[in-house]
Formats: sequence, C-alpha cells, structure tokens
Amino acid sequence: MEGLLWIAVIGLAAALAAALLVMRRRADELDRITSALAPAPQAPAAPGPVADRDSAAVDRPLAPAATTDELLPVGVLHVGPDHRITAANPRAEALLGNSGPGLAGRSVMEAFLDARLEAQLDGVPLGGALTTEHRAGTGEPGSLLVRAHRLAPDDLVVILEDVTELRRLQQIRTEFIDNLGHELRTPLSTVTLLAETLAREAELADLSPRMRDRIARIEEETGYLAQMVNEMLDLARIEGGSLLRLEDDIDLGRLAAASAERLRLFAERNAVTLVVEAEPGLPTVRGDEARLGQVVVNLVHNAVKFSPDGGEVRVTARRDGAAVAVSVADHGIGIRKADQARIFERFYKADRARVRGGGTGLGLAIARHVVEGHGGGIGVASEECRGSTFTFTIPAHA
Repeated sequence: MEGLLWIAVIGLAAALAAALLVMRRRADELDRITSALAPAPQAPAAPGPVADRDSAAVDRPLAPAATTDELLPVGVLHVGPDHRITAANPRAEALLGNSGPGLAGRSVMEAFLDARLEAQLDGVPLGGALTTEHRAGTGEPGSLLVRAHRLAPDDLVVILEDVTELRRLQQIRTEFIDNLGHELRTPLSTVTLLAETLAREAELADLSPRMRDRIARIEEETGYLAQMVNEMLDLARIEGGSLLRLEDDIDLGRLAAASAERLRLFAERNAVTLVVEAEPGLPTVRGDEARLGQVVVNLVHNAVKFSPDGGEVRVTARRDGAAVAVSVADHGIGIRKADQARIFERFYKADRARVRGGGTGLGLAIARHVVEGHGGGIGVASEECRGSTFTFTIPAHA
C-alpha cells in the first residue's frame, strides 16, 4: 500500500515539475525582453569635436523601434468603448488565428467568436479586472487565459496567454489520479469491509483484551488510510480545477447552519456546544454549494476536535464589505504563531499530540483551494490556550 502511495506522490511531482518547466521558460522569455528594453551602456564622451558631434546627434530623430507590446510573449489587445479593437500586437494576431495585422478595427465578437466573452469584457468596470479562459483555434482548440483591465473608460487592455500545454499537463495528472484512485480504493474497500467484519465478530468471540484492542486498531487505521487517499485525490483534482462548479446562488448563512447541523451529534459526543449565528439579509454568492459546505464542515470538525469538554464552537455568517464572511471560533488549545503560517499546507499538522482523534492534514489545504477557487480568501486568528477563529470570505454575487 505504501508503494502505491509513493507512486502517487512521484506522479504528482512529475506533473508539477513539467508545469514549472513551462513557467520557467516563460520567465526566461520575459528576462530576455527586459534585457532588450534596457538602455545600452554609453561610453563617456571625449572632449573636443567628437563630443560636439555626439551632442548634435541627440537632436536627430531616432530610427523607428518596436513598441513594448510587440516584444511581449503574450497577446495584447486594446478595446475601445464601441467594442472595437483599436490595437493588437503580433502575438495576439497569432493566438487568435490571424496571419496578418487584421484585428484592428474588428469587434470583440469577430475576434473571439464568443458572445459570452464579449459580454464579460463589456462588464468590466473602470479600475476593475477580469480573468477567464477561452477556447480558440480550429481543429484541436487551444486554451487562452484572458486577463482584462479597464485602465480608462475608453481603453480596455486584454492580455492573452497560451496555457494549452499547462492544461494538457493538468489533464494528464487528472487522468493519472483517476486511475490511481480506482487502483487504491478497490483494495481499500475490501480491507475496510474485512476489518469491520472482524471487529463485529471479535465482540462475540472469547478474545483477550489485547487482541480486541489490536483488531480495533486495524479498523481505525484502515479507515484513516481510506480517508487520506480520498482527500489526497480530492485535493489533487481541486488543484487541477476539475471539481469546482461555480453555478449555484448560495445563501452562506443557510449553508453554514446546515453544515454545522451535520456535525451536531459529533459535537454532543465530545461534550461541545454548537452555536450558529447568521446576519439577516445576506447577499448570495455564486459558487459550488457542495464544496463550500465541505469547507464549513472541515472547519467545524477541527474546532470540535480541538475544543475541551464543555467548550463552545460558534459559527457566524456576516456581511464583510462586498463579500460574505463565515467564521468558526472555538476556545480550545489554539495554534502557535510559528505554525499559523503553515497550517494551510497539505499534510501539515500543528501538534499531533494534542489532537482529539486523528486527521490527515489535508482538510485545511482543501478548504484553502476551494475558497481561493471562488475568488475569496481564508485566514486564522489564534492564541495559544485561548482558542482559534478561522474566517473565509466569498465575494457577493451582483
């Protein structure tokens, strides 16, 4: 079993290394452009007639030079207020399938052949930005990362980056993870079933306390291993962008209450009181309701685990400017400052010895990726021996 897990880790590392290689190549291209744009060093002028000639040359017009947009390895478009492209660099022409300088004067719809993208670009406010993805090209289409920034009322700057190779590597990783999940889950399901059966039969058999304890440990560790595999595959898919469906209009107050209610029995067994407070009239958010519910469940589950007997876990949902914030607060053991910067890393555990029950160290990493995939943020405020408050925010849906 450990061998299969190591294969999974090595496969994920290989996919990540390939993606980093693509990003490094782009960084090298930007370095070359920076060097090209840097002014050449000038030798000090010698006194006399030569210096006079150099001074006179300053007044002569310079030869035409390429603009910065033409040197960039990404496509750059300037869109006017009438949805017409006013300028496009050669890279943009190539990415959108134009063999010559033919984008200037065309509409966004003519350039991208995508009415949805045209509406999204038109909705970018002054000083605002938009990031989305567009499928372009004939035959096997490529993937373009589209970043738009409205710098002036009559000038929308659109940056186009070819991410086809990155998406291909992500697809390879996703397929590898799916195959690995099938290979791991099948034997794990069999082992889990056998462990549960053995535990039930041990209750009826005349076994020593030591043997009963060992059987219980087998069942517990098998469940822990199955949970770790499921969360590891889940996290890898979320990181690859394959599991988030940002299509639901969600009332986070209602979702927080429903998610906390799922853990009420767990809290009662651990002598912890659950309290839920939701500010009335909260705006809805656009996102994946199941995944955001998973975030709340993970945070509440951790809060209960770290709370003492007789403690309280409080879940609140409130408006936070143009976003909705959900907080989960406990009065448990808290988190050391040295650990707070790392608790959202995968497999990181602040203190195993003080945890009530096991854990994989992946719950907070999954929560961070889900929240950031919704355009939000997550953080923690904690003090040792006085409790912790985890808060995540999601932009309100206009």
